[in-house]
Amino acid sequence: MSPYIPILGVVFFSAALLAVMIIASLLIGPKRYNKTKYMPYECGIDPTPRAAGGGRFPVKYYITAMMFLVFDIEIAFLYPWAVAFDQLSMFAILAMIVFILLLCIAYYYEYRRGGMEWD
Repeated sequence: MSPYIPILGVVFFSAALLAVMIIASLLIGPKRYNKTKYMPYECGIDPTPRAAGGGRFPVKYYITAMMFLVFDIEIAFLYPWAVAFDQLSMFAILAMIVFILLLCIAYYYEYRRGGMEWD
């Protein structure tokens, strides 16, 4: 028996379950469509009309979310690396140095965009 058969089984089962869930939501879900449902939601206030030139809007939320993801991914990768540091090869240590350098680039980008200023 090929070792890939169980993996293919899981993939096919997941695809079938996804299809069943989508079809069930289309059949069972509410079908009341109105103007309010399709309006953009902006923190509980009515959205303002767009500016003449397309307008700029603050991206503070997105920068904060990106900063959370950078911190989250950093911890997820650095904690196991720190636990098994004495058992790692030189390649693994160099790979983590490259990873930390990439994190430093992300932190610098956050700093330049004002993501670390809480005013």
